[in-house]
Amino acid sequence: MLQVFLILVFILCSVFCLSQPVTYYQHIQPLIEKNCVGCHKTGGIGPFSLQTYEAVSAKGNFIGHVTKTRYMPPWKADPTFQSYKNQTTLQPHEIDLIQKWLATGMPKGKKQKTKLAVQAAHAVKPDLSLPMLQSYQLTNLAKEDFRFFVIPTNLPKDTHLSAVEFVPGNRKQVHHSRVMIDSTQKIRGIDGMSEFDPRVKEFQTIPLADEFLYGWVPGNTKIFFPPTTGKFIKKGADLILNIHYSPTSSSQKDQSVVNLYYVKTPVSREVKTLTLKESDILNQPFFIEAERKPTFYMDYEVRKDISLISIMPHMHFIGKSFLAYAITPTNEKIPLIKIDNWDFNWQTTYQFKNLLKIPAGSRIRVEAKFDNTSENPMNPNNPPRNIGYGWNSTDEMCDLVIYYLDYEEGDEQIEY
Repeated sequence: MLQVFLILVFILCSVFCLSQPVTYYQHIQPLIEKNCVGCHKTGGIGPFSLQTYEAVSAKGNFIGHVTKTRYMPPWKADPTFQSYKNQTTLQPHEIDLIQKWLATGMPKGKKQKTKLAVQAAHAVKPDLSLPMLQSYQLTNLAKEDFRFFVIPTNLPKDTHLSAVEFVPGNRKQVHHSRVMIDSTQKIRGIDGMSEFDPRVKEFQTIPLADEFLYGWVPGNTKIFFPPTTGKFIKKGADLILNIHYSPTSSSQKDQSVVNLYYVKTPVSREVKTLTLKESDILNQPFFIEAERKPTFYMDYEVRKDISLISIMPHMHFIGKSFLAYAITPTNEKIPLIKIDNWDFNWQTTYQFKNLLKIPAGSRIRVEAKFDNTSENPMNPNNPPRNIGYGWNSTDEMCDLVIYYLDYEEGDEQIEY
């Protein structure tokens, strides 16, 4: 009897819920905030803002189409392999909610009194905004351009950062940027130099305090590190930017900005960066012949217990798929990331839902597939040509960037 009663209660609840009107504030706004506003906000990389009812309803039919076809929100990692804190994927019932809302005239409903957690995170203001010292005049010769810029922080004391954000000044031309830290102030002469200037090598002999503070590509946004942890930046340090500009034949300028967010509580652990790159590939050389589809492998030994915060793969146009996982000493497989259809134009730092423990003695393994054939519509060369490592987008790369902490008991249970 109890089982029959529970079934009847479930059916009645389902009927009641389905009969309730779908409204913007109760049902749609939380979906938009979680999955869209990270890009579609004032000053964001999206072409329009979706921060108000008026803005969302004006684009209602468009939103209905791109979500139903799963064109939006863009999310490249396989959610059945690993899930992430910053995941932007809509479940079938959520897509149905959007369709029902549109079909019933997009009712507004009653505004919620509580501020959404995602909305609150987007509203956090940077503690220090650092623009490039002056705007840069891009070349109009329709060539890719790689430039170094130096931004003095003038920090009065040693600081830990809870997040870093790069904001491109010219969204059409800034293709990607890498932010590094120099604590010596001896690299300032590199400011404005081309990556291909032979004098750059003189500055590259000076060790950096952090070779990868942050990397920006279309699709990447800031992430906040766990409480009482942060990236360390020394008093008076300089930021070194390496910016890749897309080709243009018109007169264009850029003055990008780096935003720093300070840790407001005592810091117990420093966020570190592990970068697996082309030199870590087992089956060398990293060279992709025309009309070939090679797979390259990495196998990195973890020598002490660590807690992974996030992971970011990187390849260029002929990248096809990317798989990373860890194998523990007891032969347990820990999934890290699986991207079946690589997209050079949309790359992300994937933040794990909880800190992910990788025990000492584990091996982080990478399988990166490339397609340098005429069958690949993303191939920048027609006909295909041999491709090796290089900074140009028509060259190739194979990287995996990981933010991590030295492990402490209970890391897996930390919620933030």
